[in-house]
Amino acid sequence: MKKFNSILIITLIASASFAFDWPQNEIMSDTFSVYFGQPRGELLSTSLVFSGSEEIKAAEKGQVTCVLSEHDEDDLFESTLGNAVIIAHEDNMLTVYANLSSEEQDMRYELKSVESGTPLGSCGNSGWQEGNALLEFQVVDIGAKTYVNPRILMPRFGNETPLFIRNVSALNSKGQSFDLNTQKHLQSGTYKLYMDRQLNATPYKSTVLINGAAVDSITYDTLIQQKGRISTSGKKSYTSKQVYPNLKRQLLAEVTVPKGHNKITIIVADILGKEKSLTYTIDAF
Repeated sequence: MKKFNSILIITLIASASFAFDWPQNEIMSDTFSVYFGQPRGELLSTSLVFSGSEEIKAAEKGQVTCVLSEHDEDDLFESTLGNAVIIAHEDNMLTVYANLSSEEQDMRYELKSVESGTPLGSCGNSGWQEGNALLEFQVVDIGAKTYVNPRILMPRFGNETPLFIRNVSALNSKGQSFDLNTQKHLQSGTYKLYMDRQLNATPYKSTVLINGAAVDSITYDTLIQQKGRISTSGKKSYTSKQVYPNLKRQLLAEVTVPKGHNKITIIVADILGKEKSLTYTIDAF
């Protein structure tokens, strides 16, 4: 069962000055269950999944545009959201509150407009979390089908999980992988650089410099939907399979290594801007 209000939804113009309240009680920054941009099955996570079952509340005032029930299917919002509420805001953003309990569905169907802090019910087991009663929170640009990292709009509490750069390898177009810790000579050409993936954190941004010049970066501030696939946004777009070829590895960048003596610098940063860097010296022939 679905309920829709008749409203005009326009393309999102994100503003750095806009901030949401938390959709449930605050938790420490390093204790989310799933971070935006992490792998979930064969997809990049477009949600921020909280780590505790709490009462859910609207993050900002707005109009309730859609209430989804557990067995609904929708063109944009997949049925795996379970019971969910979608709210439109004055700045043309949508917020999505998913995996809600069925007990408060009748109450949610009565909602038309909400204020920041309006109760939306409690967490349930209606989504694709397979038994976990945890809130899935999304921020969406409905016009461009772009998902926004909620953490760039929410107040932050506590420290970030420290990032690391380990076991960096370069993958060429033939599928050959070279360990940059031991391989100091490479053929010039295009490579994808990978590192070990952290299970409990994901970099907000990865950047690679060659001889001091930035050649590629991946930022997890937004994800885009193209041809039915979720990809990173930016100068280059990467699909989930490119970012995470398996659950142990994560893409840093795609680079072109020129002939000669090269210094390849890898930088990963958390959402607060704290960086970790590592430099490799490669002679390309």
